[in-house]
Amino acid sequence: MTNLEALRQNHLLGALPADQYECLFSHLELVPMPLGEVLYESGEELRYVYFPTTCIVSKFYVMENGASTEIAVVGNEGIIGISLFMGGGTMPNRAIVRNEGYAYRLRRHLFMQAFDRPHRGPHDGALHQLLLRYTQALITQIAQSAVCNRHHSVYQQLCRWLLQSLDRLASNELTITQELISNMLGVRREGVTEAAGRLQKAGLIDYHRGHITILDRQGLETQVCECYQVVKTEFDRLLPPHRSGPLIPPFRTVQTPESLKTNVVPLPLQRAGRGK
Repeated sequence: MTNLEALRQNHLLGALPADQYECLFSHLELVPMPLGEVLYESGEELRYVYFPTTCIVSKFYVMENGASTEIAVVGNEGIIGISLFMGGGTMPNRAIVRNEGYAYRLRRHLFMQAFDRPHRGPHDGALHQLLLRYTQALITQIAQSAVCNRHHSVYQQLCRWLLQSLDRLASNELTITQELISNMLGVRREGVTEAAGRLQKAGLIDYHRGHITILDRQGLETQVCECYQVVKTEFDRLLPPHRSGPLIPPFRTVQTPESLKTNVVPLPLQRAGRGK
C-alpha cells in the first residue's frame, strides 16, 4: 500500500462515468515506469494497455539502419495500446519511457471486454467513444509532428518538444540529455546544443548536465511554431477537461520493473472527494 494522492490521475480514466469505474478499474494495477523501459517493440502484441499518470512515453519509428525519430508522445492525457481497440493488433513503432513515473495498466482481455461492452445503459459506450476521440487527437499530433520536422527549424522543434513535455508533467523540470533529444527529433546533436543555448541565453530555460528547468513558459510559447497550438487545440476540442480528484488507495502496486510482466490483482479504486 502506498499513499498515491500526489500522483496525477490519467485524464482518460478521470473522464469516465462512475459506473464504468465499477466494472473496469477494480482490475487496474499501478506500476512504476522506469526511464528507458521498452513497453513494446515494432510488431509486438501488447499484453496490457497503459494509462500514464506521472510518466511520459515516446513512440519511436526505427529505421533499418538504426536511426529513429519520435513520432508521438503520450502522458497523462492518453493511453498506450491503441492497436488493440483499433483492430490492428500491433504497431510498426517502439514505445519507450522517456520520463520516469507511474502508470495504471490493465490486462488486454479485461480492457477489450470493457471496450466491446454492449450499449445498454446511458453510459455504456463512453469508453469506446472517448478512446476513438483520443485516437483522432493522437493522429493529429503524429501528422503535425511530421510537418514540423520538415518545415520548421530545430529551435522551433525544441520549443514544441519542451512545451509538450511540460504539459504532461507535474513540474517544470526534465531530466534528459541533448543526445536523447536529438534522437527524438531526428536531428544532429549540434543543432540541439545550439538551440538550447539560445533558449538559455534568452532566460527561457536553464540547462546543465542533462537537467532542463523551464524558467519562462510564456516566453517559450512566443518562440514556438504553430504546430504546438494546433495539436493542443485539437486535444482540448476532442477530449473533456480534466476533472479534479485523484484516484486513491486501496489497491496494490507493483514495485519493481521486473514485475511489469506479472499479474497483481488490485483492490477496488475509489475517487477522492472534497469532503462530506
